[in-house]
Amino acid sequence: MALPYTNCFRLPRISTRCHLSVTPIRAQRAVSRVFACLKTSDPAIHREAKVGPLLDRIKWDDKGLVVAIAQNVDTGAVLMQGFANREALLTTIFSRKATFYSRSRSTLWVKGETSMNFINICDVFLDCDRDSIIYLGKPDGPTCHTGSETCYYTSVDEVLNDPQNDCNTLALTTLYSLESTICKRKEEISSNFDSRPSWTKRLLLDNKLLCSKIREEADELCRTLEENEDPSRTASEMADVLYHSMVLLAQKGVKVEDVLQVLRLRFQQSGIEEKSCRNK
Repeated sequence: MALPYTNCFRLPRISTRCHLSVTPIRAQRAVSRVFACLKTSDPAIHREAKVGPLLDRIKWDDKGLVVAIAQNVDTGAVLMQGFANREALLTTIFSRKATFYSRSRSTLWVKGETSMNFINICDVFLDCDRDSIIYLGKPDGPTCHTGSETCYYTSVDEVLNDPQNDCNTLALTTLYSLESTICKRKEEISSNFDSRPSWTKRLLLDNKLLCSKIREEADELCRTLEENEDPSRTASEMADVLYHSMVLLAQKGVKVEDVLQVLRLRFQQSGIEEKSCRNK
């Protein structure tokens, strides 16, 4: 999943309003920006004053650019790669729309400005060397101009095994590979595709069996704690719970991404408060 890397320097969340402090600032450059901010009402200068010192620490190349990678905050999918200059990153931070610098047109461009498939930024991360960045966000629709979910859909292994195959295989994490397989089994049932029976299909065809297995696997997971079983046993039982639960999600037409989005929205909320609101 899309989790912050431990060796990343994280950009702070910044309000578009400028709240300046009169406390001493060590860096002379930061001081000059603050005074500039105080003397003007230009919003752009206010924003630059707040994040300028941080942008100064990025290792821009000789053209003033860094690699900018967009990643889906829920699925972890790498959506696309482009370049950003100082202005593009500044715009991204405050507009919360993934913004890049076009080397061919020598201008800024906002992903989605034509297709309306914006990438809504949740956070921005710098790598440990501060010479590349990740735009962590939620896309409004397909990212690639081909209509694909991401720009990364060509598997090197598949091309090497079958050079004539024009493959369109998304780079999926383990969890989403499993979801994809379950969805294929569901499609085979609905299209009366003649294939060998599978456990997944049996579960999809029998709601009673599916629910009984989820309850059974959840109980076995709890017993690994109650009976102090080996951690590997806990991992195995949790895998069973995840698998059977994902079959239920597929049966209900709910994506794992939808579940992760619900979890993400709860990050800033007390679990007790969330439960009380749900019961009203």
